Amino acid sequence: MKKNPPSNAVNNSKAKASKLRIIAGEWRSRQVPIPNVEGLRPTPDRVRETLFNWINHQIPGAVCGDLFCGSGALGLEALSRGAKHLTFVDNSRIVSQQMTANLATLGATDRAKVIAQNAAVFLDTVTPHAMDIVFLDPPFRKGWLAQIIPLLEKGWLASRALVYIEMEKEAELPALPAHWSLIKEKQAGQLVYRLFDINK
Repeated sequence: MKKNPPSNAVNNSKAKASKLRIIAGEWRSRQVPIPNVEGLRPTPDRVRETLFNWINHQIPGAVCGDLFCGSGALGLEALSRGAKHLTFVDNSRIVSQQMTANLATLGATDRAKVIAQNAAVFLDTVTPHAMDIVFLDPPFRKGWLAQIIPLLEKGWLASRALVYIEMEKEAELPALPAHWSLIKEKQAGQLVYRLFDINK
């Protein structure tokens, strides 16, 4: 996933194209291209495996959002495992174009929407629809979570929604609503990742 602001993304067309491997589900072991954008890398396989072990039973039929989608590692994994619909949001035009192409390759354009927009602007200006699972892996050290979390509370979260947050281990979480309950937490290298149950 990307760790620099999308607006600073640089396309390096001379670099060898990277690939994202989908771990399980309908597209198990399929690989799709990742755009050559500075600071973009997928959530590591072992982190994805742990996360989807946590939420495996909630994925089928779920409406999900991948709000800093980058490579799309989290959202594509969810679709592969049976999510009903995914909204991918990323401010980078290059990332959004590649995500659209990857969805077409996988035959999933009818189950997903790609939004080329700042995630905070998207949440603040679009009519909300309740999501069952939200993936948040924003660029590091930019204060995105403090902006995004209050916006999610404006009708974007279904009752008993799950919110996944991935961040650098030295960072502190912003203040969370009282009905956000931490149910899982783990560290992998310089990352810490958490799963919250939203009990409205």
